[in-house]
Amino acid sequence: MNHNPDSTCREVIDFVADYILSELDQETRIRFEYHLGFCSSCRAYLETYRQTMTLERCVKRGDTNFPQELVQSILAARRY
Repeated sequence: MNHNPDSTCREVIDFVADYILSELDQETRIRFEYHLGFCSSCRAYLETYRQTMTLERCVKRGDTNFPQELVQSILAARRY
């Protein structure tokens, strides 16, 4: 990851799954978290990605009792 904000945002998208799964090397993780510290769009993307992974796990388990905060987030996003 470099320090150009535009390319870093693109790289966040590329690395988000590895970040959530703690599979980034230390240097990349530090730069990733540095970028998240000032980029609200990437923080929102990360949160959405996490929610998607939670929903996917529920569906794979056959669990239809989704976490309430996930349901509320989806409903709030539909209002926009």
